[in-house]
Amino acid sequence: MDDLPKAIIELLQQKRLKLGTVESATGGLISHLITGVPGSSDCYEGSIISYSNRIKSEKAGVNEATLEKYGAVSAQVAEEMAAGGRQSLSVDVCIADTGIARPGGATQGKPVGLFYLGLSHRTGTFSRKHIFRGNRRENKKSAADAALTWLYEYLSGL
Repeated sequence: MDDLPKAIIELLQQKRLKLGTVESATGGLISHLITGVPGSSDCYEGSIISYSNRIKSEKAGVNEATLEKYGAVSAQVAEEMAAGGRQSLSVDVCIADTGIARPGGATQGKPVGLFYLGLSHRTGTFSRKHIFRGNRRENKKSAADAALTWLYEYLSGL
């Protein structure tokens, strides 16, 4: 769908839900795409850009023990980011991302392009794993698109 952010805003408005984001590797791209839609201020509350582990912990509610055990790029951290963001931002639904967009960030078992998305709503908190094969900019865009697609699918099912 070409105008996914607009469709998401329309669903949020219809369902009277408030949205927030917690972004790491996408660095605010999801928020940028959402706020590009006229009327987004009716249902979009804001974002936490949690690029560092300190901000993930202090502002997004990620447990330091989770970061130590699983690493910042993990399903567990993505879920804690989404749940913590939902609470911190006082929203109904929160989408989050953490990933490795660039060369130099990869480790054994965690390649460049690995992203985990988190989604939290009162019905539960979930994660999805993706591996993208582009350059830094392409991986960030792919992750943002995947997050928006998942959010649209989720909201459509409510």
